Amino acid sequence: MPTERLSMRRIRDVLRLKHDSGLSERLIARTLQVSNGAVNSYLQRARVAGLTWPLPESLDDEALERLLFPPTCPSPIDPRPIPDWAMWTAS
Repeated sequence: MPTERLSMRRIRDVLRLKHDSGLSERLIARTLQVSNGAVNSYLQRARVAGLTWPLPESLDDEALERLLFPPTCPSPIDPRPIPDWAMWTAS
């Protein structure tokens, strides 16, 4: 079961502690009482989004969320045909 996302305030804290304070990911995780994986995930998402610290003042929580968690694209249509199961079970 996926874990619940941190609030944008706490994600900002992750970024601040990493870039302003230079703390390790483990120390950030202990400080904020979250998993090492969560800290790593948020920092990686920030890198992929091209975010730098300090964040622009014009970047509100909604815009930050859209950058870190872009909408997923629907999966491509599977080109394989769907079997006709009724034909196989009729015999």
